[in-house]
Amino acid sequence: MKAWEIERNNILQVVPCYEEDDNETIWEESSSGIETSQDEMIKMYWHSQVPGSRAPESICLASIQAIENRGYKVEGGTQLIKEGYEAYERGDIVRLHELAYAVFEAVYNAEKDEAHPYWKQKFYESFAELKQAVDYPQDHKFEIDEEYLEKTYAGWLAQIIGGAYGTCIEGYTGANIKKKYGEVDRYIRKPNTYNDDITYELALLLAYEKHGKNTTAKDISDEWIVRIPMGWSAEDFALKNLKVGIVPPESGRFHNPFNEWIGAQMRGVVLGQLYPGNIEKAAEAAFMDASISHARNGILGEVFNAMMASYAFVEKDIRKIIRNCIDLIPADSEYGSVIRFAYEQCQTHDDYYSAWMPCEEKYQRYNWIHVYPNACAQIIALWYGNGDFNRTLAACGGCGQDVDCNAAQIMTVLGIINGPDSIPEYWKKPIGDELDTYVRGLKKISIRELARRTADVARKLK
Repeated sequence: MKAWEIERNNILQVVPCYEEDDNETIWEESSSGIETSQDEMIKMYWHSQVPGSRAPESICLASIQAIENRGYKVEGGTQLIKEGYEAYERGDIVRLHELAYAVFEAVYNAEKDEAHPYWKQKFYESFAELKQAVDYPQDHKFEIDEEYLEKTYAGWLAQIIGGAYGTCIEGYTGANIKKKYGEVDRYIRKPNTYNDDITYELALLLAYEKHGKNTTAKDISDEWIVRIPMGWSAEDFALKNLKVGIVPPESGRFHNPFNEWIGAQMRGVVLGQLYPGNIEKAAEAAFMDASISHARNGILGEVFNAMMASYAFVEKDIRKIIRNCIDLIPADSEYGSVIRFAYEQCQTHDDYYSAWMPCEEKYQRYNWIHVYPNACAQIIALWYGNGDFNRTLAACGGCGQDVDCNAAQIMTVLGIINGPDSIPEYWKKPIGDELDTYVRGLKKISIRELARRTADVARKLK
């Protein structure tokens, strides 16, 4: 039957059901809840606090900042933000709705600034273009055996520890974190495993369980739609695109000012685990996954982390891994220039904070969730931590920025290299073996079981 025939058949079968004493309508009941949820979301777009750390964030302001970082001019953007803040203070919800969509319209129609340095770089719009620019090493053919299982378990455990460590200090500068807590080399409050960052890696794993070698970006994005109730910044905009039928890579490109933020970089290491020692395949899979919500330099962030995790199965020297992976990101991309700048600071400074400060200064115009300052923080923490779990975490926290995302990714790399016994007990014991998530159908899972399921997928991909 055609759609019109189904609808016609439905209407022929129904009869009026109104009762004389029925003064309530379904519409009134349902619209009230919808209105409240939409109002709360609009207020969050103007002013929100990061759930774990209470750091302030404004998606409306950040959308203008992000698109201007990408070489556009937003006409009247500053005035819109001023008026939006004023409406928020006086509780004018109607005006907040009006101004929020005025901001997004202005961002969408922003004028390209031809003189902006952003347009001087080379863009890598497909993995084929990226592959032509670099020479990937041969597949090391790492076996999916008991050693792999232990390394993967250590990687997941270290990621969850890193996320729990960083959740309560993300969104602040390193200087202000130190002023409040000193050097953060322990959990500063009782940790929990509930973290939105890992959500997207779990959705990816579920897609690979179903489709194996044939997994596509659309397969992964389908899991996003059914498994993930909400996102933030790039993932929020991508989910909106996906739910109206805009599929990857357009879901990451279309009207998404945040597609060079950290959201793809924060989920790269799982691809390194699925392709241990196969650097090229890890990079290719990361490029594909990142395209759901990101573009250009945002994609390269996921590629970089996936390659580091893949290398970690076959190389123990973390500094060598960093050098090798930097070489596999083209220098003529802006992301390539950023990670090389961070690397240069590591060669000329005696301590991590001295190396970090030039990076913080150089990339100060970028939001703390942008991929650039966080890529620098990752490299610096790994370099000066030099394989030590505690020193690496402390340096990661000391740089500030999006600490939970950064710590989760880089600690995965160390976990893979050194195994579970290298992780001090005071980091492991509070976490235990249970991961709590908000993924539909996967609200709780054993970390050991997660490692086993990762191994099962990796075996299929061989």
